[in-house]
Amino acid sequence: MSATRAEMDLLGAEAVELLAHLIRFNTVNPPGNERAAQEYLAAHLTEAGFECELLGAEPERPNLVARLRPAAAGTDAEVAPAGPTLCYLGHVDTVLADPADWSHDPWSGDVADGYLWGRGALDMKSQVAAEIAAAASLARSGWRPARGELLIVAVVDEETGGSLGAEWITKNHPEKVRCDMLVNEGGGAVFEYGDKRCYGVCCAEKGVFRFKVITDGVAGHASMPGMGVNSLLKMAPVLERFAARQPSYRLTDEPLAFLRGIGEDPGDPDSAVAHLRAADPRLAIMFEPMLGVTFTPTRIVASEKINVIPSRTELKVDCRVPPGLGEQEVRDGLAEVLGDERESSWRIEFTEQVMGNRSAVDSELMGAISGWIGEQDPGAEVVPVVLPGFTDSRHFRDAFPECVAYGFFPQRDQSLLETAPLIHGADERIDVRDLAFATQLFSDLAVRILG
Repeated sequence: MSATRAEMDLLGAEAVELLAHLIRFNTVNPPGNERAAQEYLAAHLTEAGFECELLGAEPERPNLVARLRPAAAGTDAEVAPAGPTLCYLGHVDTVLADPADWSHDPWSGDVADGYLWGRGALDMKSQVAAEIAAAASLARSGWRPARGELLIVAVVDEETGGSLGAEWITKNHPEKVRCDMLVNEGGGAVFEYGDKRCYGVCCAEKGVFRFKVITDGVAGHASMPGMGVNSLLKMAPVLERFAARQPSYRLTDEPLAFLRGIGEDPGDPDSAVAHLRAADPRLAIMFEPMLGVTFTPTRIVASEKINVIPSRTELKVDCRVPPGLGEQEVRDGLAEVLGDERESSWRIEFTEQVMGNRSAVDSELMGAISGWIGEQDPGAEVVPVVLPGFTDSRHFRDAFPECVAYGFFPQRDQSLLETAPLIHGADERIDVRDLAFATQLFSDLAVRILG
């Protein structure tokens, strides 16, 4: 079932209204203060026919769980659904914004020049609004799942890790949010490559293996440079090596499928990246990190006093690792980039180790998304992508290992190259045509999966 033009216009209008209201709730995290926004969304869904609950670790920061059951199921929460549970996930907190840097007030929800402006217009109040507009419209029309359930989960606290949001609710109320298929943020903006028009579906997220590189010296008075051994100077060649290269590519299932999807030879990733850079360097910047372990030095600490030669220098490195790879691949990469630790003047200490997470590339959900894109944008294709960062999907994959979770919010008019620089940036905005486009997906997808 696909929406008619008139229905599409109504869906888009509802999503625009919801998003404009959501943006006007200042939910910058910290502190978050998401309750008013969540109560607004809960009222909208309750009026449409959803069963809604607000559950949270803190009174002002509740998570919204809304459920639509088959007509014959009633409201018996103890009865397991006969069919899959499809979950639309989103978060309502945002990062900060400085109005002085914006063309429109970041909490205005203004519609101008074909865009809806404001903090969260892309990350990710837009997806929350589209999911809820689609779900509410279906419920008001009398539609109910023929099998399974439709679950809407809007969480708090994603921007600082999810300890009060997705992590909290999956650990403390897993029965409330258990699902078989999940759609979240992380992909969907169109990009063009060669003669291909592609929509990325985020199937995996890289893990975090942060570490410190340490150099040791001997303290001394800074007025006499030769009196001590300056550990900071020992760090200079380490920084030069990090600047010179990244580790060799280590392709896992998802980047192999991505390269095939864009028409490149997965057996020759060096040529593929060269082709990406030639086509548009911005594509290479976004997609090359999928292909292996990455090292990014971000902080350095040496002497605590200006007049003391440092005896110890610590360089902090943000290291991201594809799912399926771990510490050994990080150490292999370090050996490539820096050389043998045993024969060097530096040593490393891991400070954080979190494995990457993933869902199967081939699934019923992927088939439904791919089929929908093929109908709505003939000739376009979906390709699996790996997110270099992380989303709340990781908490659901951890809690429910059988759940297939994808990041997908289709944008046909505002491309990936236009969208990416605006996320967490000034003048964040979304093309209102894309808001309607995504809302149609969420409406159609629920009917295709749940009947």
